[in-house]
Amino acid sequence: MEQTAVQQYLLSFVKQEDELLLNMEQYASEHGVPIMDRLGMEFMLQMLRLIQPKVILEIGAAIGYSGIRMASAVDDVHVVTIERDSDRYEKAVSYIQKSSVSERISLLYGDALEVFDEVQKHGTFDVIFIDAAKGQYQRFFELYEPLLNEKGVIITDNVLFRGLVAEENIENKRIRSLVKKIKTYNEWLMAHRAYDTVIFPIGDGVAVSKLKG
Repeated sequence: MEQTAVQQYLLSFVKQEDELLLNMEQYASEHGVPIMDRLGMEFMLQMLRLIQPKVILEIGAAIGYSGIRMASAVDDVHVVTIERDSDRYEKAVSYIQKSSVSERISLLYGDALEVFDEVQKHGTFDVIFIDAAKGQYQRFFELYEPLLNEKGVIITDNVLFRGLVAEENIENKRIRSLVKKIKTYNEWLMAHRAYDTVIFPIGDGVAVSKLKG
């Protein structure tokens, strides 16, 4: 999606000087690995600084980029992150080991829909970040929501999917089906009685769901 003048302006303030992260961004770009949009990432990291979570669950580690960013943004936070793709998992292992926050990241290998018991061993979470298979967002939410602490927050990325959720006519059948699933998730999420949710049009669309009460 082409960047607007406002997006370009905001990106001018986002300076990335960490050599490891720059290397990861380049790798992701060259190998088609989906990592969080820079503006979306900055928004989420600021949310985390405000929340000050002690434990975060990330569903969808990819190569470990967002896990490293989250662990670096909040002092003493521990990040538990899951990846099912073997190649990306191995790459994430390598990158995390090279980072300065490796001791505060637990990387689990497997399908997030199948490793609940292992995740549960890490206790409950202050924040759950969903950034994996978009067609499974609601299943991820429902499966792991019971592990969220009382005042917890669930953050979901890509909920606007390049703006396609607002398009009526999408020719590509596969994309059309995926967009339909994302729209269904958004509608379900906004109607959820236990959560207050706001969708922010930042990056690729970030939904922030706060447990009521």
